[in-house]
Amino acid sequence: MITVGIIGAGGIANKLHLPQLTQLPDVRVKRLSGRSARRLQVLAERFGVPEWSQDHEDILRDPEIDAVVVALPHPLHVPVGLEVLAARKHLLMQKPLCGAMEEADRFVAAVERTDRTVLCLPHFAPMVYAARQQLRDGTIGKLSGASSRSSHGGPEVYYAEVRDAFGEQSDDLWFFDATRASVGALFDMGVYAASQVIATAGSVARVFGRTATLAKPTTLEDTATLLLELANGALGTVETSWCDPARTGFLHLHGTRGKLTSPGHADNPLTHWTPGSYTREDEPAVPRVVDVAPFDVGNAHRHFVDCIAAGRQPPLSNAQTARHVTEVLLAGLESARSGRPVEIRSRLPEG
Repeated sequence: MITVGIIGAGGIANKLHLPQLTQLPDVRVKRLSGRSARRLQVLAERFGVPEWSQDHEDILRDPEIDAVVVALPHPLHVPVGLEVLAARKHLLMQKPLCGAMEEADRFVAAVERTDRTVLCLPHFAPMVYAARQQLRDGTIGKLSGASSRSSHGGPEVYYAEVRDAFGEQSDDLWFFDATRASVGALFDMGVYAASQVIATAGSVARVFGRTATLAKPTTLEDTATLLLELANGALGTVETSWCDPARTGFLHLHGTRGKLTSPGHADNPLTHWTPGSYTREDEPAVPRVVDVAPFDVGNAHRHFVDCIAAGRQPPLSNAQTARHVTEVLLAGLESARSGRPVEIRSRLPEG
């Protein structure tokens, strides 16, 4: 049995962490902490959590707690995450990791000094693991291009659900406040698209970025596109926006002998397409469903608990990947300001 504490009593604890954790038979959620006593009481009663307080150190000091979920606003992720590791507890970090490379480097250094399991969201669906393996098996030949988009209607849509969940009226959208959030849509939603490209296609060597603020009441970007030069020589794009209420999410991987698309043909999670002909341009491509079931590691919390039990770090949702993604996103913002490409210094291990 793994005993868990959650630091942060906001919408993501209510929508993601508590629903998933409380359904796991080998997990007990013992404590919650957060700023709002009212929210803490609501969550404790809703999910049957026996203890809560407004002091997160109560969780860190509790010898029964094995693992901690940091579900705070992203500027607080690394400072509190470092406290969790110092308390020698396993750690699940909400995305994005942070908005500064100094913090990301400090966090990875702490992770490399510990024997605790650290999972950094985003968590990856089976199709990402399957696509990664397809690339490594050479199924589509040499990778030539990768593209991903993750976008929605903006933080106000999410916060409408949060208000409803807690019976509140507040319109305090801190995501739009540059003094509190520091980064916008690229980190909030673009982190998913960038993470998918990196998890499947590998490290990024150089980034050229463009950002815009089209519709939201903020000085931060609400729309962004990154052009990636991957370390393996292929090119990639990452797209995101808070101005897409119809929502978009996809991953496409193109190679010299075929391509992989998700969502796939006929609503399948992943499709492998091969040319109908290599010598007749108008011959339609042939779809083949990729079986992603063998790659299913469960939801984020199931995967976290399984990694703890195995005494290992997650193969994809780990601190090193989170740092690399952070560097890529920050490079995109820097490039958008300067109009010049930005080199990426970090690399992920191959394999």
